[in-house]
Amino acid sequence: MTPQERARRSAQAMWAEDNASKWAGMEITHIDEGTATLELTVEPHHCNGHGICHGGVTFMLADSAFAFACNSRNQSTVAQHNVISFIAPGRQGDRLRAVAREVSLTGRSGIYDVTVTNQDGTVIAEFRGMSRAIKGQLFKE
Repeated sequence: MTPQERARRSAQAMWAEDNASKWAGMEITHIDEGTATLELTVEPHHCNGHGICHGGVTFMLADSAFAFACNSRNQSTVAQHNVISFIAPGRQGDRLRAVAREVSLTGRSGIYDVTVTNQDGTVIAEFRGMSRAIKGQLFKE
């Protein structure tokens, strides 16, 4: 199995059980070893009292992209620590894209950066996630 095939099968297995990302309206638009891209259109129910995309929704999108990237090797992996910096507001109707990429993977610990942009390429947020591999796989190999 190639690394890309493994990443796709891992994503399929995770997506089948990921009710939260589906409920929020996300979709996976790219997956490969150590990288993932998820997208979401900001709907009225994603907006806060200021009329902009709720920070928790932006964080959730980045966190989901991080999750698919760090699980792309069919090794069950969870978040250990995450931090996000909000740069610009997302607005209703925006198409947000979260691109996650692996920065480092050493033993059971990984570091991933996720950039969230809108349809114009404006950076909405920068997210850094630290992962920790745990026992188990997403599918039987």
